Amino acid sequence: MEEKLLGIPKEEIDTPALLLDLDVLEANIKRIADFFALLPTHLRPHIKTHKCPRIAKMQIASGAKGITCATLAEAEVMAASGIKDILIANQIVGEKKIHRLVQLARTAQPIVAVDNGENVSCLSKEANRFGVEIGSLVEVDVGMGRCGVEPEVATALAERIADSPGLKFSGLMGYEGHTVFIEDFAERKAAAEAAMRLLSKAKQEVEKAGLEVEIVSAGGIGTYSITGKFPGVTEVQAGSYATMDAKYKKIVPEFDCALTLLATVISRPRPNVAITDCGMKAITHEFGLPEILALPGAKVVKLSEEHGKLELSSKARSLKVGQKISLLPTHGCTTINLHHQFHCLRQGKVESIWPIAARARFR
Repeated sequence: MEEKLLGIPKEEIDTPALLLDLDVLEANIKRIADFFALLPTHLRPHIKTHKCPRIAKMQIASGAKGITCATLAEAEVMAASGIKDILIANQIVGEKKIHRLVQLARTAQPIVAVDNGENVSCLSKEANRFGVEIGSLVEVDVGMGRCGVEPEVATALAERIADSPGLKFSGLMGYEGHTVFIEDFAERKAAAEAAMRLLSKAKQEVEKAGLEVEIVSAGGIGTYSITGKFPGVTEVQAGSYATMDAKYKKIVPEFDCALTLLATVISRPRPNVAITDCGMKAITHEFGLPEILALPGAKVVKLSEEHGKLELSSKARSLKVGQKISLLPTHGCTTINLHHQFHCLRQGKVESIWPIAARARFR
């Protein structure tokens, strides 16, 4: 089935279909690699956006220091593809998950985030039982109000990790996610740097206690050029830059959108209305409704489960049933997670099909 798709123009792809422009993808990967090549800071891209081992390997080949995952299951998929240096930027809690993490550590080099002493004890017990060592970063709350300890608590937790058999204290992590969507760059820069000063404060206190802080991990694509230059930060977890979406395009316009969703017009019930086969089960809208590309006078006004409603001005009323349209997702991460594969295009034709192997891997 996939072989039959190779070489066909995108207009012949059955819909809804997730499309990936390879020229744009490659340019985005090169652009951020060139940025970090001039800095002491490393890029450790987050794969929770694309969830695709093929893209992760392209990022590593371009100079990235390993990858970042959101879940243990994502890390398992990436490790199975041959990727070894994996940060799980999340807490791994519970007997079953900790056992899986330890098994992963037998074939890869996972690093995990921790913010709880009891969790440290559980990780240590299982790692020590199987004779493996797991790298651990103390997560510091730098203002997002999600996971993480207060900066002044980080030292005590770091010392507990360092004293725990089977664990290695590797450093600190903090995510300034509350700043990444601030549209004004000066305001975003001020907010991100304030967050990084909290992380820097934690680093200084941990070092005063005599512990080496090898890793200071932070950042997203919205702050990559800020956090990436902040003194003491050793790696940045930016991820959405590879595929991009409409939301982040407003924040980092230097990257282009490689990701689109192809849909088909299935009904023209009224002159000013068209209905497509692309609804909420094919494209997400928590950051706003998708944008229509190359069709002036048309906009998406509603998504049902399997239908998208378009409102048409006089400019777009020639739209016919069966016609294909391209949609730009506002949130790539959650849209990609709905699909099994990318239809990879080169100059408008299908060059390859890439499985989204880590989709729905949330455990």
